[in-house]
Amino acid sequence: MEGCRWSTPFEAEVIEQALAGNWQVILTPNKPVPESWFPDLKDLNLLCLACGGGQQVPVFAAAGAKVTSFDNSDVQLEKDQLVADRHDLEISTIQGDMADLSSIEDDFFDLIFNPVSNVFAPEVLPIWKECFRVLKPGGSLLSGFMNPAFYLFDHERGENTGELAIKYSLPYSDLTSLPEDKLSEQIEANLSLEYSHSLEEQIGGQTHAGFMIADLYEDTWDDESTALNPYMPTFLATRALKNSTA
Repeated sequence: MEGCRWSTPFEAEVIEQALAGNWQVILTPNKPVPESWFPDLKDLNLLCLACGGGQQVPVFAAAGAKVTSFDNSDVQLEKDQLVADRHDLEISTIQGDMADLSSIEDDFFDLIFNPVSNVFAPEVLPIWKECFRVLKPGGSLLSGFMNPAFYLFDHERGENTGELAIKYSLPYSDLTSLPEDKLSEQIEANLSLEYSHSLEEQIGGQTHAGFMIADLYEDTWDDESTALNPYMPTFLATRALKNSTA
């Protein structure tokens, strides 16, 4: 994880810009989240779900929100706290499974920000249900996730040759789709296991949990990360609302 784009804390200049009211964040690799998706952040109770690493969390705190960072990684949470301390920002951190927010009371947050991360969760509906529970009526869930079609392909071959070849069927799971030797290497290297989730689970799952989908956009990955970029977007982001009478 060290040296990874998603675990490298933002430079001081980014946080200073946010303190001055100039900030952007991403749910997916490249496209900024539209400003229209955000309410006024001043004193807003905001849950950053599974996005530790010293990036979005301190930006939101610098922009005036009351931020709680909830992440399964103690290292990622430490980076959030480190950047916050450097800039005298107050945040709260909770370590735990994103599918179990039982340490948080019902109807507590005004906004949940959840960048691409449920690719590491075996099931997504429990996550959406927990998000709905802890969100205040009238609140919103901003989430990013992977297009499941990404997992059809042999990306190692694509990176080496530029050729795309379908290798796996969906749903994909490192546990059942990888050869035993590859899976053993993954586990021994202490790398997170990945799972594909259908659009029915991702988008339909949010509506089944009680949300209304208010907006959506697609995004691509960096060119060096996949040979799919010239052909299709590999990420989606949604803005989902909890009815004010829920």
